[in-house]
Formats: sequence, structure tokens, C-alpha cells
Amino acid sequence: MILAEHLVKEFSRPARVDGPLGGLRSFLSTCRVATRAVDDISLRIDDGEIVGYLGPNGAGKSTTIKMLTGILVPTSGHVEVEGIVPWKDRRTNARNIGAVFGQRSQLWTDLPLRDSFELISRLYGLGRADYRRSLEEFVDLLEMGSFLDTPVRSLSLGQRMRGDIVAAMLYEPPVLYLDEPTVGLDVVAKVRIREFIAERNRERGTTVLLTTHDIADIEQLARRVVIIDEGRILYDGTIEALRRGYAPYRELVVRTPHEVPLDVAVDGIDVRASRRDGDEVLSTLRFDPVQLAPPTAISRVTDALPVLDITSREPDVEDIIRRIYLAGSVDA
Repeated sequence: MILAEHLVKEFSRPARVDGPLGGLRSFLSTCRVATRAVDDISLRIDDGEIVGYLGPNGAGKSTTIKMLTGILVPTSGHVEVEGIVPWKDRRTNARNIGAVFGQRSQLWTDLPLRDSFELISRLYGLGRADYRRSLEEFVDLLEMGSFLDTPVRSLSLGQRMRGDIVAAMLYEPPVLYLDEPTVGLDVVAKVRIREFIAERNRERGTTVLLTTHDIADIEQLARRVVIIDEGRILYDGTIEALRRGYAPYRELVVRTPHEVPLDVAVDGIDVRASRRDGDEVLSTLRFDPVQLAPPTAISRVTDALPVLDITSREPDVEDIIRRIYLAGSVDA
């Protein structure tokens, strides 16, 4: 569905000149400074996949999406979306994709939400019956009936974001790009949008490329993640493989009536941290699930310690990704 090979995108600007009239001299200078926002990215996304595209601010995520949508022309490399080169045939490509940029809206701010949908349906040549059927389905799934006739400028952020997602999917494109679709939303709005995206992918096979800083979006929607930094891909694979490769351990959170001694003889289990919680102590223990099965680990801990409560948990994906950002490498 989406194929990118050795994509590179460079931006250039005049070299800064210091001293008297530096601004004017910089403007008139013929010297240029090049910045490579995307550096040799190759990516293949199959039909019906939901892929999380992650990276710190300035990593090149939005630049990649803008090349996939045809907004930007690559400096070098090749890109196809459903067999179409986006920047060469933007009109045809636009009919096959939907795009939501969380910081920008494609709705008409002075019009009621319903009128924006009406205009979009005509722009994309939807028949009246198809438009009504799609709109009713979306309004029902996203619970939009109460504000459908409200001007866009009067909508809350969560309501406006739901409107933008419907605007991007009203004509049922096979590919959907979501750039920070839940930024600034409350918990209820985030859940509605996640459920809606999952439903469209499940029922219609919509291919989704999702960029976000909210790791919960990725954990609940995507099985595959692509992590980039400084325009380069650091990791491309499943969340499960990321956990196994970068944090091959499980943790037990144990509540005891007193602090766990660091030299406690629990074979194969390490005490990582302890903190007092009222009259009790919460301790974090870590073990390798390949060497020691979780039920065995739990049994050993309960036999060795006066356990009041115990919880098993996998490594936190957000912490793993944060460490990758800081290291600039998965291997590190």
C-alpha cells in the first residue's frame, strides 16, 4: 500500500552573517545552509496495517508524511502510495488518502460542522445516498449528533478533532495518515477516537500511519512501530519484539509489611527499588521470563517474603522508547 525507498528531504536557508546589518547581509548572501530532515528512509506498509511512526520533536515524522501525501517533493528517493507517486499525481493521490494533522484543521471555521462535511462530499464527488450513509455511520460511532450543527469555531478541541477525522474519512480512502490526532484531548475523547480508528481498520481494512507522542495510542492500536530520530530509522518491528530485544525482563511489584532486604535469597530475581507506602513497603523485583517462568517467579517470591500483594507487569513501552531517543540507537 505504501512504499518508500531511500527517501531524503533537505531544506536550505541563507547562511547567517553576524555583525552590522547582519540580517540584510544574511538575506542577500548566496551561501546556503542545508538541513537534512529525512535521511535515507525506506519503509513498506502493507494493506490493512496500523503502523506507529514515532520519534522526538524534529525527528522527521511530519516531513515523511508530507512526502507521502504529495505536499513535499523528495530531494531524492522514490515513494508510491497504491502505485501512485504522490507529488507527480496529487489529484489522484488525494482521492486515495485521508490526512489529519492535529495542529491544523481542514474544516471551515465559520460554518456548522454539517456544512463542512457537505462541502467535502461534493469536492470528492460523493453521491447523496453514499454521503448520507457514511455521515450517519460516523456520527453514530463518534457520538457527534449533539454538535453537528454547531459552527466549527465554537467546538471544543475534542469535538473539532472528531470532525477532522470524519472529514478525512468521509469518502472512505484506503489510506489514512494521522499526525498527532489525540494531542491535547481529554481521556474520553482519546478513547472515542482510538475505538473509531480500530473499528475502521477492522471493518474496512483501512491502512493507518499514526504519529503520536502518546504511547497509549500506539499500544492500543498498532502492532508495529517505526522509531526514527534525526531523519533515520532506528527500529522497525513489533512492540513485542522491542520489549524482548531492548528490555528482556518482567517485573513484580510486591507489597510487604517491611522493606525487602537487598540480599534476600530469591533465586533468579533481583530487587530493583523499594519505597515506603504508609506502614508498608512497595518493592520492584525483576527477572528474565526466558530463564524463569512468571508463575515460578511469583511462587518463589511468595515463599521467601511475607507478601501482602503482588502484581506482574511488562516493561513500560514509553520508558523503552524514551531510552532509545536518549541513546539515539536501539543497540545502545
